[in-house]
Parts: sequence; structure tokens; C-alpha cells
Amino acid sequence: MTSPDHLKVETADGVARITLARPKHNVLNIDMMNELNTELAALLDNQGLKCVLLLGEGPSWCAGVEVADHKPEMVDDMIATFSRIFELLDQLEVPVIAGVHGACLGGGMELAIACDIVVASEKALFGQPEIKLGFFPPYAAVRLPALVGPARAIEICTTGKRYSAAEAKDMGMAAYCVAETDFENALAGLVKEISHCSPLVIRLNKRAVKQNVGKPFADAMAGANDLFLNTLMKTGDTLEGIASFEEKRRPVWKNC
Repeated sequence: MTSPDHLKVETADGVARITLARPKHNVLNIDMMNELNTELAALLDNQGLKCVLLLGEGPSWCAGVEVADHKPEMVDDMIATFSRIFELLDQLEVPVIAGVHGACLGGGMELAIACDIVVASEKALFGQPEIKLGFFPPYAAVRLPALVGPARAIEICTTGKRYSAAEAKDMGMAAYCVAETDFENALAGLVKEISHCSPLVIRLNKRAVKQNVGKPFADAMAGANDLFLNTLMKTGDTLEGIASFEEKRRPVWKNC
């Protein structure tokens, strides 16, 4: 696989780091989105993966999707390519963390809220300004109601307002709002917490959450208990976790 032109990618110790790197504001064009799709697809079968970290290079995290790619002769390809990003993120079985600084707007905000955990620098700015150019944000229209409620989602999409990192956290779009000086340490600390765990059990934890979203309570509990008893409890890593606790030692995960 050839190296991408608009991304920087590093995978080590179970952590994949994908950095958006298209000067100067990491605006997504079709080529860049295709590169991101290629990298995300390659991670789907990585059974040793523990988490994915999405970062941005330069002054912005991602300021949106290239406006020129919205023209009628390109828009079908753009939407299909853009939507594929969200399909792949949804298929990833490990936590995906967005480390957001600077502008996180339009398609960039959609990319951020598609991640499982958003860590925002206090100087980050969020917004869906598409309405100012006569568009609406398709993924945000689907995703935001679950994060912030329908009324706030309508406000975000129909005003095009920009929101501070603190406001994004208060609304539920971001999990963390941290000082600029603490941003790198906050990301590293979160990745470290996840990295201590078994890749297999990380995947099962995320599956337990996702497979039961929206189900009636009884069905959700039955599904979670079935996954716990008939899958989790039959893994070597869960038995190792019990043994390591009783023996007062660090667990040695075998990912099985």
C-alpha cells in the first residue's frame, strides 16, 4: 500500500495514530477522504488493535469538506466517499478517539462526532456552517440528535453557529475539554488507560454497548448477559484477569 499524501499514519503497540495533514486547515477533498477510507479499512482486521487516535496537523483539526467537491458533477462521488468514512468508523470494534484542536467545522465536526471519544483543546471551535452556503450536513443530521437532542441538533444545523470546546462538552459532543497545555498529556493518558487492557476484551466492551443501543431494556440486558456469559467468560483473557487479581500481579494478555 502506497503512503498517503494527505495523512500521516503510525501503528505501534496496539494504537493506530492517523493525523490529518493537508495544509493548511486539513480540509477534506475526495482524494484525502479516499486515503482515510483506505487506512480505516486496513484497521478492521487488526486483531491486536486497542484504539485509534485521529489527530490534525497545523492550526486546525479539520475545517470541513472541500467546497469545490460539492459541485453537481462531483457531489455524488463526494457524498459516497464521505459516507464511507462513517461506515468504516462504525465498523471499527475498538474505541476511536478524536484529539481536536483549532477549527473543527462542517465535515470536520461530522468526522469528530463520529468518533467514540472527543478530547477537545479549550481553543477548539465546533460548528456546522453548511447552511451559510446552502447545504445541510447529512451525517450530523443523523448523529447529533443522539448526542445533544433533536432541539439542539436543529439549532446547530440551522444557525451555523460556532461553539467553544466548553460548550461542546456541556452539550455532549465532546467528552473532555482540556487546557491547551494539557492537551497532549490528556490524550496520552486516555490512550494509556485503554492500552493496559486486552484487545479482545476492549472489543467485547464496545460491542456490548453498541449492540444494545435503542433496544428495549429487557432485550438489551438479555443481549449483554448473553455476550458476558457465552463469549466473554469463555476467553482466556478474562480468566487471566481474574487470576492476576487474585495473585496480585499485572495481567499478561494473550488476546484470546
